[in-house]
Amino acid sequence: MKVNVLFFSALRDITGTDEVQWELPATATSLADLLTEVEARWPRLRDWASSMLLAVDQTYVKRNAALHDGAEVALMPPVQGG
Repeated sequence: MKVNVLFFSALRDITGTDEVQWELPATATSLADLLTEVEARWPRLRDWASSMLLAVDQTYVKRNAALHDGAEVALMPPVQGG
């Protein structure tokens, strides 16, 4: 399964990119599976794990959300006012 992962704000700074296409193994079925792989590649993302906002196909979801081939996954830091 291939998904498109978008990184915003501070998470983009950590990864050095705003978008990456990610190929998951056949055993991966959830956003949690993807996050495990992404955090292994960029360990500093783990610092944001408890507060990160997650979306699949422009809908906010929890870590256990199901993924599908071609999904757009957005990883965002918490919303901040100003």
